[in-house]
Amino acid sequence: MSYTKYGEFVRVLRIKHHEVMGDMAEILGVSLPFISAVENGKKNVPADWVSKLVDHYHLTASEKEELEEAIEESRAQYKIDSKKAGNVQRKAVLAFARAFDDLDDDTAMKIMELLSKKEDTSK
Repeated sequence: MSYTKYGEFVRVLRIKHHEVMGDMAEILGVSLPFISAVENGKKNVPADWVSKLVDHYHLTASEKEELEEAIEESRAQYKIDSKKAGNVQRKAVLAFARAFDDLDDDTAMKIMELLSKKEDTSK
């Protein structure tokens, strides 16, 4: 079974606190299959889970930051609000979405480099 970064993070939490997945499902108010789907990357982590996990496990600020980073890295889906986008931007988003499954690491790195250069010049 393959876990996401989030899945790995919460497994360690449960082990440290002598809890099982069922305990966490109860804490978060969801079913055990939903917990499993989130940890395996089939579902996104619901937004309200961060505060529930921080409160229940008394996470430090750095642990909370690590949790948030693990959640971001584990996202199964991303949404892009295109209300303010122009036609060219919308076409770019659609082209990227269509090509995403076949994107190799080299091309992805080139896109990231291009976007980071854009960020640098906009500061």
